[in-house]
Amino acid sequence: MVAFTQLLLPIGVSALLVFVASSILHMVLKFWHASDYRGFSNESEVGTAIRNGDAGPGMYMIPLCSAESMRHPDIVEKFRTGPVGVVVLRPNGPMNMGVLMGMWFGFCVLVGLFCALIAGVVLAEDAAFAYVFHVTALAAFMGYGFGPMPNGIWRGHPWPSVAREIVDGLIYALITGGVFAWMWPH
Repeated sequence: MVAFTQLLLPIGVSALLVFVASSILHMVLKFWHASDYRGFSNESEVGTAIRNGDAGPGMYMIPLCSAESMRHPDIVEKFRTGPVGVVVLRPNGPMNMGVLMGMWFGFCVLVGLFCALIAGVVLAEDAAFAYVFHVTALAAFMGYGFGPMPNGIWRGHPWPSVAREIVDGLIYALITGGVFAWMWPH
């Protein structure tokens, strides 16, 4: 068992390197996620319709129905004719990238924290590089790589986009595993 305080540096370094890697994937290698989002050909009309509906920030389902009403002929027809989807609305105004990136970094720290909690309990202080890498990369992949899957299943995110996010998660997990294995206390 390894003391948690001995793992604070790997938590911080792995979070920082994952943050840098994600910045490279999203801001430098723009082609990688370029096809994840599309615009409406009639964006002005769609925006006007949403404003006229007085929709505030939140998640909206179209058509909105309950389990009981899914067999109702009106709802069946709405599903048949479309559109069918989930729309996420943010607060009006420009996105505050500083806040969003700070939250992403906090999530990276959280994943590193749980990797440390798992590895610190199951690995000894003198654990081999390969064992530390294996345990922490697997734990990190659960945090970074599995998250997009429910969005593909329940929210209709396109599977190619989900697959790219899973690959991103694998890259982040390999970075995390490498940092923990490299900085593991001996």
